[in-house]
Amino acid sequence: MSLPKLIIAATFVLASQAYAQSTSGTLVVVPAFGEVKHANDQATMTFGVEEQDKDKAAAASRVNQKIKQGLEILRREDPQATIKTQGYYTYPVYPERRPLADGTMPKLLPTGWRVGNYVEMKTTNLGGLPKTVAAGQKVLALNNLQFGLSPATTKKLDDQRIAATYQNLNERIASIAAAMGRKPGDAVLDTVDFEGSGNYVNRVEVAGSAPQMMARAKMAEDVAEPSFEPGETTLQMRLVGKVKFK
Repeated sequence: MSLPKLIIAATFVLASQAYAQSTSGTLVVVPAFGEVKHANDQATMTFGVEEQDKDKAAAASRVNQKIKQGLEILRREDPQATIKTQGYYTYPVYPERRPLADGTMPKLLPTGWRVGNYVEMKTTNLGGLPKTVAAGQKVLALNNLQFGLSPATTKKLDDQRIAATYQNLNERIASIAAAMGRKPGDAVLDTVDFEGSGNYVNRVEVAGSAPQMMARAKMAEDVAEPSFEPGETTLQMRLVGKVKFK
C-alpha cells in the first residue's frame, strides 16, 4: 500500500475511534411503544324503566314492579351475570309557564310525577346476549350497551403489553447504538419509566351516564333478538428508558 493510502486508512481508523469514544458516557432517552389486541369478551348494559302519573305513588309502584320483573328475567336468562340497580329518580312534571294578564309569572304546581330506575348488567356470556336482551326488553328499555374486556383478560393482556413494549425498547436501543457506531452491549439501561408518557392506562370503553329522559318500557308479547358485533379492544403502552453508553 502506498504511503498516501496508508495515511488515509490510518486517519479513517483514528477518526472512527474518536467518533466512538465521543459517545462514551452519553445518556440517551429512548421512548418505546407497544400494543396488543384482543376480541372483546364482556358486555356492559344499562336497562331502565320510566313511568309518569299524576299520583307519585302510582308511578313509583309501576316502576318498582317492572324493575322487579326485569331483574327476575335477566337473572333467569343469564345467572352468571353481575346485576345491580342504580339511578332511582323522582321528578315533578310542571305545566307550561305563561305570564298572567298583569304580566306576572304564576307559581306553578306539579301536574304529575316522573319516576324511573336503571339496572346495570355485566356479562361475559356474549353468545346468549341477544336472547337475554330481547327477554329483558319485554319489560325494560335498553338504554346503553358497550363491549370491552373482562378483568381476567385485561390482566392477561397487560403482561403481554409490557413484554411487547419492553421488546420495542430493546429494538430501539440496538438501532440507536448502531447509528452511533456502538455495539448494543455497550448500552447500559439506567432507568425504565412506565409512566413517562402519561398514556399507560387502558382506554377501554366506559358506559356513559344514562339519559334523563327515556321511553316508557311496556310489556311486550315478543321482542325480536337484536344483533351485536362485539369487536375488539386495543391496549397500548408507552415507556421511556434512559440508556448510558460505556
